[in-house]
Amino acid sequence: MTVPSVSAVGVADPTAMTSAANLYSQMSAGLGASDVGSLEDITIPGLDGGTAASAAATRGDSFTSALGKGLQQVEDLDTTAQTKAIGAATGDLNDVHDYVIAATEAQTAVELTTTLRNKALESFQQIIGMQL
Repeated sequence: MTVPSVSAVGVADPTAMTSAANLYSQMSAGLGASDVGSLEDITIPGLDGGTAASAAATRGDSFTSALGKGLQQVEDLDTTAQTKAIGAATGDLNDVHDYVIAATEAQTAVELTTTLRNKALESFQQIIGMQL
């Protein structure tokens, strides 16, 4: 299967953008948006009269809440493992297997979170280093 190459996505003149910082400064200054004044002016069909700014805010809020929930679950697993470790050490825990399972779940969740963070940082660094 052959995948066609893409020279530039969403950029009329790729030579005009030399770095991600240049692109960011143009976006924050509102340059390059001659047809559209701002995100508030763009209406999105099927969004009940919503604008692109409200859609972006909604996506940002949902991503933020999903990320927050995931981190809260990791913290809850760690708290449960710590509580069961104290219970096992004091003899209050009837089944030591519960502690081992909770500790393994917490360790796996922390390792996954760390791996995802590292991959996100690596991806961000690659994007920043791209030449457009």
